[in-house]
Amino acid sequence: MPTASIGDITVAYEDAGDGDQALVLVHGHPFDRSMWQPQLERFGRPGRRVVAADLRGYGASSVVPGTTTFETFARDVIGLADHLNLGTFALGGLSMGGQIVMETYRLFPERITGLILADTSAQAETPAGRTIRRQLADRLLAEGMGPYAEEVLTKMVAPSNIARLPEVAQKVMLMMQQTSPAGAAAAMRGRADRPDYLETLKRCTVPALVVVGSDDAFTPIADAELMHRTLPDSTLAIIKDAAHMPNLEREDEFNEALDAFLISLEQR
Repeated sequence: MPTASIGDITVAYEDAGDGDQALVLVHGHPFDRSMWQPQLERFGRPGRRVVAADLRGYGASSVVPGTTTFETFARDVIGLADHLNLGTFALGGLSMGGQIVMETYRLFPERITGLILADTSAQAETPAGRTIRRQLADRLLAEGMGPYAEEVLTKMVAPSNIARLPEVAQKVMLMMQQTSPAGAAAAMRGRADRPDYLETLKRCTVPALVVVGSDDAFTPIADAELMHRTLPDSTLAIIKDAAHMPNLEREDEFNEALDAFLISLEQR
């Protein structure tokens, strides 16, 4: 597993395939880069390069307690891209990863050739939501990740898919359980203060793919439709019979939508 020194932290990452066309994928909370394994295997090939890293605080990357802002995450993304000599690249993320994608585009639009926004939302956190996220950060530090993971599994993965795809449910559960409580809490505090990204999306000048699981309770279809309407040039893909993790729950359908989008970028 390669690592990179980005500022004062070490970032663990995977780098599959090669070529001038690059895709960088950002995982959600409370996961790690391995959530993108099906996409690394499908799209990392000659002519197309796919990079997936552990965010700071997650997986095998450095854990920095306190508060991790989305700007910090975004600068880590660009720092890794610089380390890998990626000039421009398509950037995709799921859930919190999608919000980090939007923050990265807000700060560094010249680096991004296309956006993939999966099971995420562009609106700022509500006052009630900010309180809930800060309380969750405290809870993770006090209880560890286990109780939280048990509580949210049936929202991360649709119950029908837990029964049909037990290996997917096990993978999602294991990622959550193995996440550092300090890293997850720091991200939750930063996420509580995230800005509204609708204006950023309104001014977006690159193509975007918006993806959502039809049964996602965390970021429902309405959130995806709002982003789709706001973006000047976007495609909306609703993945049937999936909740918050369509790239794992409905791997083939997710990959088909992503493949069509990447081909369209390459043809521009």
